[in-house]
Amino acid sequence: MISKLKKSSVKDSITVALDECRTKTLTLFAGMNAATFCNQPHPDFSPVGWHLGHIAYIESLWILEHSAGSPCLFPHYRQLFAADGLPKSQRVNLPKLDETLDYLDTVRKNVLKYLEVADIEPQERLWRFLIQHESQHCEIMTMVLELFNSQRLSVTLPSSSSFQPEMIEIPAGEFELGSDSMDAMDNEIPARKVYLDTYWIDRYPVTCGQYRLFIEAGGYQNSQYWSVVGWQWLQNEQVTQPLYWIEAQSYEHHPVYGVSWYEAEAYANFVGKRLPTEAEWEKAASWDVQTNRRRTYPWGDDLPTDKYCNCNGLDPMRGDAFINHTTPVNTYPAGQSAYGLYDTLGNVWEWTTSWFSGYEGFQSFPYKGYSQAYFDNQHRVLKGGSWATRPWILRPSFRNWYHPGVRQIFAGFRCATS
Repeated sequence: MISKLKKSSVKDSITVALDECRTKTLTLFAGMNAATFCNQPHPDFSPVGWHLGHIAYIESLWILEHSAGSPCLFPHYRQLFAADGLPKSQRVNLPKLDETLDYLDTVRKNVLKYLEVADIEPQERLWRFLIQHESQHCEIMTMVLELFNSQRLSVTLPSSSSFQPEMIEIPAGEFELGSDSMDAMDNEIPARKVYLDTYWIDRYPVTCGQYRLFIEAGGYQNSQYWSVVGWQWLQNEQVTQPLYWIEAQSYEHHPVYGVSWYEAEAYANFVGKRLPTEAEWEKAASWDVQTNRRRTYPWGDDLPTDKYCNCNGLDPMRGDAFINHTTPVNTYPAGQSAYGLYDTLGNVWEWTTSWFSGYEGFQSFPYKGYSQAYFDNQHRVLKGGSWATRPWILRPSFRNWYHPGVRQIFAGFRCATS
C-alpha cells in the first residue's frame, strides 16, 4: 500500500505536471485570431480550437465523470469535442476562444479539487495518461499551426561542428522492449525480452545535406527507389521535396523532416540501406549492455532538458517557444545512448518499418479507441519525439503511429543495415 506521505508526493508531482503542461498548451493561443482557431489547414487534421476543447472534454470525462462520479459539466460539448463525435470537416463550428478557455479552466478547477480527495493509488496511471494525452494534442496543435505558415520561418542558429555520418554496430543479443512503468501507455505494455541479430544503425538521423543528394540525383523521378505502393503515393501527391524543406546552407546538418514513410523508404533504398525495425531502434536508443538493463532515457535517468535533447518547443538560446526549430544532429553529445547514437529523443520523430500493433498480453487503457483501433496494419510506428514534443512522452519505449503517406508530422528517420 502507498503510505500517506507517498500519496501526497504523487499528488504533488501530478499537480505540478498538470500545471506545467497546461502552461505550455496555453502559450500556443496567445494572440491567436478566430480564423486560425477555427479553420483547417489540412483536411486530415482538426482545427487547433477543437484540440483545445477535446483536452477539456477528456479530463472531464475520465476524472469528473468516471472517477469522481459527477455529472457532465458541459453536456452540450459532448458531441463536438468527443473523438468519435463529429467528422473532422464538421469540427470548424467552434465556440470562441475565450469560451473554450473558460471551459478548460472550469474543468481544471474541478479536477484539481477532486485530486485533493482522490484515492490516488488505483488512479495514478489514469492521471499520468491525461498529462500525456494533453502533451500529444499540444504537439498536434503545434503541427497544425505550422501548416498555416505560408512562408518558412528563417531562424539564425549557431553553426554545428563538422561531423562524419557513420553507422554503429549493435551486437546480437537480448534487450528489454517496451515498458511496465506507471507512465507507460497501453501499447508499450508489457515489457519483455527480445533477441536481435547483429545489425548496424546510423549514429545520426538523416540530415538535410544527405537528403539533398537524393533530390539532386532525381530520387523523386526514379521509380527504382520506390516500392509499388510508394510510387503510386508519389504519383498522387506530386511532391518533389520534403514538406518542411528549407533551402539554406545553414540547415545542412539539421535532420530532414516533413517526409512520409514512403519518402524515407525511398531514400534508404537510394543509399543501399533500409529503415530500422521498431525493436532495432529501441535497443540502440535504450539498452546498456554494460549494465545489462534498459536506461530510462538514452543518456540515463535524468529528466529530458535542453542539456540532452531538443524538445518542448523551446529555443535553446532564448528559452521561449517558436515554430520550426530543429537543431543540428550533433548538438547534444550529452544525450547520446549507451551505443553512441545522437538525437534519439527530440528534434524529429523517426519512422520505422514496423506496423503498429499490440504486444503479446496487450490490454487497452483507458479505452479501446486510444491504441487498439489502430491495430489495422495501416499505420507505421514512429519513435523518439520531436522538437515540439513535451517531456512527459519522451522515452525510448513510447510509440507514435501514423499512416505511411502522412508527411505533415515532424518526422524524419535514420537508416539501418543487417
